[in-house]
Amino acid sequence: MNKRYLQHGAQPRRSALTVALALGLGFTGLAYGQATTGSIFGSAPVAAGETVVITGQSGIARTVTVDESGRYSANSLPVGMYTVTLMRDGQTVSTRNNVTVKVSTGTDVSFDGAQNAQNLEGLTVTANSLPSIDVTGVDSRTVITAQQLRQLPLARSAEAIALLAPTAVQGSSFFTGPTGNSLVSFGGSSVTENAYYINGMNVTDPLNGLGGINLPYGSIDQEEVLTGGYGAAYGRSDGGVINQIGKRGTNEWHFGAQALYTPGSLRSDPRNIYVPSNGSLYQYRNDNKTSEIVESAYVGGPIIQDRLYMFASAEGHRTNGKSVGTAAGGTETVYSYNDPSWYGKIDWNINSSNVLELTGASTKTSYNGNIYGYDNDTRTMGDYLYADTHTKTAASMWIAKYTGYLTDDLTVSAQFGKQNTDLYTQLPADFNADLIAVLSPDQQNPAYSGGGAGIGNTQTVLTTTDPAHQTKGTNYRLDVTYVLGDHTLTAGIDNQRTQDLSDGDYIPTNAGYAWEYNKLNDPSADISEGQVDSPSNYPGGADGYYVAQYRFRTAASVRVEQRAQYVEDAWQVSDNWLVKLGLRNDQFTNFNSDGQAYIRQTTPQWAPRVGFSWDVNGDSTFKIYGNAGRYYLALPTSVALRGASGSYYTRVFYTYTGIDQATGYPTGLTPINTINGVGAEFSENNEYGQAPDPRTVTATSLKAQYQDEYILGFDKQLNSAWTYGAKATYRSLKNEIDDTCNIELFTAKAESLGLDTANLRGCYFFNPGRGATFQVPDGNGGYGEMSFTKEELGFPQAKRNFYALNLYLDHPFDGTWWGRVDYTYSKSYGNSEGQVRSDIGQSDIAATVDWDYPSLMEYAGGLLHNDRKHQLKIYGGYQFTPEWNVSGNIAVLSGAPYSCLDFYGPDGTAPAYAGPYYHWCAGQPSPAGTAGRLPWQKIASFNVEYRPAFADHKLAFNANVYNVFNSQETTYQYEYNTSSYGRPRGFTTPRYVRFGVSYDF
Repeated sequence: MNKRYLQHGAQPRRSALTVALALGLGFTGLAYGQATTGSIFGSAPVAAGETVVITGQSGIARTVTVDESGRYSANSLPVGMYTVTLMRDGQTVSTRNNVTVKVSTGTDVSFDGAQNAQNLEGLTVTANSLPSIDVTGVDSRTVITAQQLRQLPLARSAEAIALLAPTAVQGSSFFTGPTGNSLVSFGGSSVTENAYYINGMNVTDPLNGLGGINLPYGSIDQEEVLTGGYGAAYGRSDGGVINQIGKRGTNEWHFGAQALYTPGSLRSDPRNIYVPSNGSLYQYRNDNKTSEIVESAYVGGPIIQDRLYMFASAEGHRTNGKSVGTAAGGTETVYSYNDPSWYGKIDWNINSSNVLELTGASTKTSYNGNIYGYDNDTRTMGDYLYADTHTKTAASMWIAKYTGYLTDDLTVSAQFGKQNTDLYTQLPADFNADLIAVLSPDQQNPAYSGGGAGIGNTQTVLTTTDPAHQTKGTNYRLDVTYVLGDHTLTAGIDNQRTQDLSDGDYIPTNAGYAWEYNKLNDPSADISEGQVDSPSNYPGGADGYYVAQYRFRTAASVRVEQRAQYVEDAWQVSDNWLVKLGLRNDQFTNFNSDGQAYIRQTTPQWAPRVGFSWDVNGDSTFKIYGNAGRYYLALPTSVALRGASGSYYTRVFYTYTGIDQATGYPTGLTPINTINGVGAEFSENNEYGQAPDPRTVTATSLKAQYQDEYILGFDKQLNSAWTYGAKATYRSLKNEIDDTCNIELFTAKAESLGLDTANLRGCYFFNPGRGATFQVPDGNGGYGEMSFTKEELGFPQAKRNFYALNLYLDHPFDGTWWGRVDYTYSKSYGNSEGQVRSDIGQSDIAATVDWDYPSLMEYAGGLLHNDRKHQLKIYGGYQFTPEWNVSGNIAVLSGAPYSCLDFYGPDGTAPAYAGPYYHWCAGQPSPAGTAGRLPWQKIASFNVEYRPAFADHKLAFNANVYNVFNSQETTYQYEYNTSSYGRPRGFTTPRYVRFGVSYDF
């Protein structure tokens, strides 16, 4: 062991790991992304009668004894500020003020040399001199505090904070959370594979896994962003974890208010979008601007001094704007969003051994809009046409948590909570039920449409939902920690139930369908090989143009049960070595609308977690760490909507010889023959509204999605002011769930086995790249089985690999400034992004187009959408004077790879589907992500704050400029090889200015 000796014969300082785990303290709930507490540990010179008193602003007061080796530790401390005092025989020896306890982190507060103080009450230091490296952690996390959030120029969301973390990148704008929040991809995973937590409760969207509930921005005490390596106590994520810790009351009453204003007049003009093939205007966007007002207030303090505390906050967020639609639509929408939220917390220190916490939070978003005509030539708004669809989403949660420090060695934690989200959609009062929506007008025959963006109409409602739609989640868990010598043993259960109630989508027009235009590259090819005839055989289809009546309807109430048990040992192998050994067992059961299980993954799914931390010098100045783990992921509730309940998804195909100039409807229709007959409805997935037998939905041996991860890194002090480090990460997706829809293969197999082909499903859930057995009703109450080898199914192994090297340099706040620089080199490659497809915006969880037919996966391997080869992130703040502070946030990322998707093969056929979803381009193979890269994203944002001395620095004025240089680059684009190929679908957010005033008392 590397020993650091003190002068005057003092005892050597103990390794931070030794201190942390001596007496078995300091590790409860530390290395997990859903924790709400941290710990303080340290060493002191050995002397009789020594204790350490730890006093927090929220009434927590812990007195711990310094053992005979000079070690002490206090665990499960709520996050916040503390004073740590070394006492000897009732007198103060030394004090450390302003010690910040961060979530999941151990803070080393040692008193080396304190016995030499002549004035026992005169040795007081601030926390700036404390070690900045947490040698107790083996995971990968970024923690941002409320003080940093107050300074940094960020969008006001949990996801914007999460983007500060290495390997975190902005998700595709195709996908948003339940209240419209943008999403994040971590370590190459899809945006549906993350977990969201508030004060220890899982608040991830139960429907699709797309985002979760956010706290009001000003109520966030700390946000922990976990990008890998968390312990066995937690799971259900193979992406990242966003863990928000809300503020709590203290022994002093505080209140405050804030107002923020973002004027639309100071926003830069968004870029217009043009059709790449001919330069014509696709969408005029220069006037698509918004203004925003945010008003918030909070109050917190002691209801009973040192015993009972409260904190409450509320925020109102109003947005007004206008948006010009596509040139083909000829409309402009004037809209408003109203997004109120609130948060409340009660903390009851029943006594020194028992603590009860109650948390509640809610966030809502409500949209209203009116649609007007718009003249793209004169850039002027026309007459009022009709009201847009009104939507409202209201998400809420509550949690009760008990923590009992039953003995010095035994800690028990139990929590129970619920969340509810109402997803309300109301058709506008003047909705025109007689006007049929027109899809893909840019795919119309230019001989009839005039070319360009095509001819559309003013119908903006394609589908609507049941206004009673609601999702629910219930969380309950129990954790028990016991100290046994050098081992800290933790075991528990982690259970969750999610429900999707009254879910359903349908086309609300009287016709019950939409017109959908398309074109085949090879006019002589079938629309769907062997199932839908070629349009060239019918009038108007010689050039491959056709149109379809698109019909869609779903309805269901379903649920998912997720249970888990775990055990973990934090083992102090030696003074400098910590090893964490964990094992988790997850069970998932998905139920259909009849309450029947259609996926039952309840046999053991063992997820081992192993990690280590080596405190090289024994003084928290140099740590080498690593971990390896397996992470399982359940399918969310939405999968049952189309996959296990009665869904209706058909088309009727036609050629046409004209287009109505007023409505965009096709004229001169001739029905095209399908396998079901001329002009008959055809479903590519055999979805004709029938409710499936739950035993026939999936492969009989369906395994859950899981991923393996390996991390190795180090943290080292460069000097007393700087820390630097490096970390290597490797992730490999080992199993995936999706659906396959090769009805021709299923039919041939069923016929060979003498099974009735009428009982076949159009699609089955399976594990891509593996053999599968599917059950088919035999008509006599029993089942026949169709077994396929991997070779018969014809698919490659599902593959998603990610590796990254992160380098960082960190300067903690020293009273004047703080800052951090992260550079990450990474690669995300394979043949599957995961549960969704960002390149085409497909959000059908585990039911993407990818694995439906083997032809769709030819040349699918390559760079994946969430790949960013280079990432540079710089953020920090400078306190020039007590009155003036400047902060900044700079992000420079290489662009996402993009593909060129087309019809299949050299001749541009469609052996699987009637769309250009194949990895071919202009008759040549086109592997995923190899068509090129989008431009680099370069965003620099700055904030300046003034706190005048005459108001005792409690009053603050600030100005925030986002994207100072107004760099607007394409973030995703149209990837089908048509006249619109390369058309931008989204850009970097243009520059805007936000002004604020706040008062904190």
